Amino acid sequence: MTLARQQHPIRSFALSLLLLPASTLLYAEDETLDDSFEQCREVLRGEAKEAGFSAKITQDVINQLKPLERVIKLDRKQPEFTESFAGYISKRLSPYRIEKGQQMLKAHGPLLAKLSKTYGVPERYIVAFWGLETNYGSHKGSIDTLNALASLACDKRRSRYFTQELLNLFSLIDSQQVELDQLQGSWAGAMGHMQFMPTTLKTYGVDGDNDGKLDIWGSLPDALTSAANFLKSIGWNEGEIWGRSVELPKDFAFEQVNFDTRYPLSHFKKLGITKRFNRPLPDYDTEAQLILPSGHSGPAFLVYGNFSVFMKWNYSQNYALAVGLLADRFIGITHGLEDIDTSPHPFTNEHLKALQTELLALGYDIGTPDGIWGPKTRTALQNYQQKNGLIADGFPNESVFKKLNIALGQ
Repeated sequence: MTLARQQHPIRSFALSLLLLPASTLLYAEDETLDDSFEQCREVLRGEAKEAGFSAKITQDVINQLKPLERVIKLDRKQPEFTESFAGYISKRLSPYRIEKGQQMLKAHGPLLAKLSKTYGVPERYIVAFWGLETNYGSHKGSIDTLNALASLACDKRRSRYFTQELLNLFSLIDSQQVELDQLQGSWAGAMGHMQFMPTTLKTYGVDGDNDGKLDIWGSLPDALTSAANFLKSIGWNEGEIWGRSVELPKDFAFEQVNFDTRYPLSHFKKLGITKRFNRPLPDYDTEAQLILPSGHSGPAFLVYGNFSVFMKWNYSQNYALAVGLLADRFIGITHGLEDIDTSPHPFTNEHLKALQTELLALGYDIGTPDGIWGPKTRTALQNYQQKNGLIADGFPNESVFKKLNIALGQ
């Protein structure tokens, strides 16, 4: 599981892939995990038999499954929204991670060069994902993957999704592409150097060392080749960068830009956005999206199509920015972020939920209040800011809380 997985702990792109027979919810509303696990085990056995798995799966493997209470508790844990973008980035772009990544680029140069040539993904991006996912293989996770997936499959919240992941892991076991003693990873079932979920591994895994296995735990050729294949398969555009830091003009016309929306690069050029040091944006024909991860007073980025590829790996803007920024730091591009303020936000997850509740009451579509600053909340905030004479940057800054009479610090 990635270091940023608190917002989306699963590979969102894999949700619709390789669907075996759909599972029903395996766990009744009024039952606990322990009370329902035996019943759940039989349902899983039925699913496995229907899918045609061997007796090794339907008997040996399923008989050994055990519920993990810790996994359910971790799945229930709600993230606090106190970490600022700068604080988030400073932890993930630590001097150690930058230096170690540069060392890995050199140490595995021939393999990475081959992957870049074959898949069109520059070496530094593959290494950046590796660094963010497991700190270059030093933190791959130690939770039993089969039991973690079974626990989540037997829980009512996302039973269908995790049942499918478990079935796809059964498929990898039955086809002898993975071994039982390898199966350790994160609490949500992500595995190996690159923290692949079973569906992602089954779909995009590549036997990079040609030994007939998908050893993403012990074989760097397998792990890194699978990552390169995944990035190419989900849309990597060879020859285009992920994005760049930019500068907004004074009194920028925020009403001319909807967030989470792509525009021709020429649109931003007309609005007066420049590269750093007031250098003009390029003239080439492409689309871009404006991201202000700390609002109008913080850093600004224009991101391109490959940023969307980052988001398919992990649906978090901060995580995707961390990938691009870390990869650029490997080659000396700092984007001017060396000295930004890393103080936490003055608001928490609960403050943001209160803000969302107020916006919902005013008729803005924010979905269900969850304390997460996502696309619907950005759009609602921007619309509210425009109607109330505030800087319409879509960010939950103190002026918005004040306008909505939500006291911070409580």
